[in-house]
Amino acid sequence: MQLIIGTLMLVISLNAEEYMDNPSKHIYSLSIAFTALVTLSATQDIAVDGWALTLLSHENLPYASTCQTIGLNTGYFASFTVFLALNSESFVLKWGIPRLMLSTYMQFCSALSFCVTIWLLFVKEDKESDDEDLSIKRVYVTMWNICKLKHVQTLCILHLFAKIGWAASDAVSQLKMVEKGLGREDLAIAVLIDFPFQMFAGWIAGRWSRGNRPLRPWMIAFWPRLILALFATLIVYWFPKPPISMGFFVLLIFQTVLGSFAGTIQFGGISAFHTRIADPVVGGTYMTLLATFTNLGGVDFFTVATCQIQEQGLEVKAAECVSDHGKIACENLGGQCVTERDGYYIVSAVCLGIGVLSVIFHMIPTARKLQAVPASKWRVS
Repeated sequence: MQLIIGTLMLVISLNAEEYMDNPSKHIYSLSIAFTALVTLSATQDIAVDGWALTLLSHENLPYASTCQTIGLNTGYFASFTVFLALNSESFVLKWGIPRLMLSTYMQFCSALSFCVTIWLLFVKEDKESDDEDLSIKRVYVTMWNICKLKHVQTLCILHLFAKIGWAASDAVSQLKMVEKGLGREDLAIAVLIDFPFQMFAGWIAGRWSRGNRPLRPWMIAFWPRLILALFATLIVYWFPKPPISMGFFVLLIFQTVLGSFAGTIQFGGISAFHTRIADPVVGGTYMTLLATFTNLGGVDFFTVATCQIQEQGLEVKAAECVSDHGKIACENLGGQCVTERDGYYIVSAVCLGIGVLSVIFHMIPTARKLQAVPASKWRVS
């Protein structure tokens, strides 16, 4: 699977610059290529999750989430912060270094994928798995039986609402700061400083999740995440006009580091719990099922923004300026988007209120009950 992913990235890299310059001309090629890439990557992710269950001893299973955290954050860091910086014309001119093109970076990722895969072919596992290979039909039947377990249903419902308290903050706060004048270079510096703290948080979460209370870090991190979500909203509200002062930038870094640290603690904690309860027979699929319920988003229904067009001394309001389509249409008309009511603050307040109540009356009590359930009760095999 990994060899196929590497090959696909290599093929995409051959025309990457053309795809970026004229995406509308290659919509079908891009759709097919990235649909295949995402599908293959998701399949590989399931396989790796299941592999971790067989590689690690029972007492070290919580550290599977640590490995996942380090791997994911390293990938995000390399593909977003590092690549975007080295791909920026202003950055490379400032530092006098060659510009890294998307095609070159994808070729590097492809080569890295090939090298890691070839290396793994010569690595002998310490223990062999005695589990029989399951047919696709049997895997789906097993997963359906797992979905019917009361504890699994309760955990899925818990995941559906767990992030509501900071949903608006995580999704929009940084975008609002950029909208108010935060430079992308400043944002990249904040992410750069944040990176080592996330690595440390992954290790802490794995170590903390050992024992009889694996959900303890996940539960405790709720409170700092809610407080930091409120803090982020206040930062957006009082964001100064650029250029921002060094003191405010330090405050921004402080908020970014603490928010990411708490988020990584939660991610590592819940991932360790998933690893602990997953049935080894369909371990990767089981863990992916649970992880799916942790990734949900939302839609902005509360912002009111209109396009104001000046025509012969008259001010005309036309179209909406909330969606990207509306903003582009306004710009094409020669108008300017004016926000009359920012739904970000409304949604943030509602989310925080619901989040606090849900943590007190549902999340923590339910999590305590779930972590007390024996691992055998989570399995059907």
